[in-house]
Amino acid sequence: MSLTTNPSPRPAGTPTAASRSAVEPPRRRSARRTWRTRATPFVFLLPVIVLFVGFKVYPVFYALALSFTQNVGGVTEFVGGANYGRLLDDPLFWTALRNTVEILVIQVPLMLGLAIVLAVALNSKLLKWRSFFRVAYFVPIVMGLVAYGILFSALLNYQNGFINYLLTSVGLPRIPWLTDPFWAKASIIMAMTWHYTGQNAVMYLAQLQSIPGELYEAAQMDGANRRRQFWHITLPGLRPALLLTVVLSTIGTLQLFDEPYVLTGGGPDNATLTIGMYLYNSAFKNFDFGYASAIGYVLAFIVTAVSVIQTLVLRRRAQ
Repeated sequence: MSLTTNPSPRPAGTPTAASRSAVEPPRRRSARRTWRTRATPFVFLLPVIVLFVGFKVYPVFYALALSFTQNVGGVTEFVGGANYGRLLDDPLFWTALRNTVEILVIQVPLMLGLAIVLAVALNSKLLKWRSFFRVAYFVPIVMGLVAYGILFSALLNYQNGFINYLLTSVGLPRIPWLTDPFWAKASIIMAMTWHYTGQNAVMYLAQLQSIPGELYEAAQMDGANRRRQFWHITLPGLRPALLLTVVLSTIGTLQLFDEPYVLTGGGPDNATLTIGMYLYNSAFKNFDFGYASAIGYVLAFIVTAVSVIQTLVLRRRAQ
């Protein structure tokens, strides 16, 4: 017995797809195919576009609108630029900005200088176990922020910390790493340098691989010592990576939040309060979302301005 079934008979006079294509003008058929070809990528990208608009674009514009409002007695009111004017007279905002700039000016050059030295050392053929050291110096960046914050809290503890134990072992006094305004800032710089130096060293190391070895051989034949080779071959060859790391490190430090939040909580006496922490406190401790949005937009403006200036200056020097 056959299992196939005959298709239902089509009513007389009903046009089929083949017959419609046959009678359709070639220009209209070509236009429809072109429209389908152009629309297909957008159909596949539609879920991503919807998520991007919902979770990226919408919050940005909502925060902008929120920065012109204020919550008065549980009612959101439009206050114009009052939140931005309030920033000018807010001493805590200027304290947070000054702390952030101080950490930026000291920590970024220190970290990038160490990263260059480390990358040159790891690139040297005289160093044995190079693969081991490359992995060892990159490991800190893999460690979670909370984990390494807890680690440094234990190391820098005044009574039982390992560093104070070493100092007292050689007859030196204990240092209040996390409770003194100066040393608390130094502790944050030290923790950030330990965490991010290896990451920048890997970037420099990758850039060093692209410098032709013939340049060093020619310089050596001309009598240039290693110091002159470093200044005239290595540093110019590192310029693309230097530009990238300077801009990225500046942006990251201006948005600094995790290290002071975990290590010092912004203290003592607001000595380590950064703009990122002040924004967080305004939004989620004081529930002043309008003012926090204004802080966020001022921070975004500062980050953009500093990044553009750094890029222009470094590119001009490279030319």
